[in-house]
Amino acid sequence: MDTPDSTAEQVPVKPPNKLAKRLAGTFADLYDVVRFILRFFKEAFVPPYEGKELLRQCYEVGVRSLALITLTGFIVGLIFTKQSRPSLSEFGATSWLPSLVSIAIMRALAPLVTALITAGRVGSSIGAELGSMRVTEQIDAMEVSGTNPFKFLVCIRVLATTITVPILSTFAAFVAILGGFLNVHQNEGTSYSTFIAQVFEPLSFLDFESSLIKSIVFGFTIGIVGAYKGYNSSRGTEGVGKAANSAVVTAMFLVFIEEIVIVQIVGWFR
Repeated sequence: MDTPDSTAEQVPVKPPNKLAKRLAGTFADLYDVVRFILRFFKEAFVPPYEGKELLRQCYEVGVRSLALITLTGFIVGLIFTKQSRPSLSEFGATSWLPSLVSIAIMRALAPLVTALITAGRVGSSIGAELGSMRVTEQIDAMEVSGTNPFKFLVCIRVLATTITVPILSTFAAFVAILGGFLNVHQNEGTSYSTFIAQVFEPLSFLDFESSLIKSIVFGFTIGIVGAYKGYNSSRGTEGVGKAANSAVVTAMFLVFIEEIVIVQIVGWFR
C-alpha cells in the first residue's frame, strides 16, 4: 500500500546554472587581477630598491631581444615600402612613399610589432620562470626566509618590461625607416638627407607622444600578464607550460585591445 510520502510529487532539483558559475569565476579572476596590479603599484616604488636586479632584467628583456627586433623591424620597413609602391604608383604619387612609411611605422607598426615580439619572447619567459619557481616552492622559501618575493620577482620584471619596450620600439622604428630608405633609394635614387626630410615632415609631436604611450602601456601589460600567470600557476610542470602559453596569448590579445583604445583616444586630439 502506497504511503502519502511515496505518492507525493517530488520537486525537481534544478542543476546549477553553468553560465552563472562561469560569470562568478570570471569576476573572481578579475578581482584577483585587480588586487595583483594594485599590489604592484603599492610595492614597486617603496624601498628597498633592487637596482642591480632591475638592470639585469632590463638586459634580459632588451639586449637579448635586440637582434630579433632589428631583423623584424628592418623586414617590416622594407616589405611595407615595397608593397605600398604599386598602389601609389597608379596615381603617380610615389614621392609620398617616405611620408606614408614614416606615418605607418611611427603611429602603429613599430610599437605593435615590438610588443608582439616581446610578448612572445619575454612574456612566455616570465610566465615559465615564475611558474617553475612557484611549483618547486622557491617562492614559498623566499617568504619563509624573510624576502619579499613579490617585490623581487614581480615588480622588477614588470618595471623592466615597462622601461625596455619603449626603447626597443624606438629602435625598431628607426631600423624600419632604414629598411624603407633602402627600397626607395634602390628604385628612385633618393638621397638619405632628402628621404629623412620627407620622413619627418608629416610627423607631429603627438605622433611621437602617442607611440611612446603605447609602448609604455604595452610593456606594462606584457610584464604584468606574464608575472600574474607565472606567480599564480599550479599543478606541477603542466601548470608551468600553461602559464607560459597563457601569458603569451593573453598579452597579445590585450595589446590589440589597447591598440584600438589608444588609437581612438589619440584620434580625438588630432
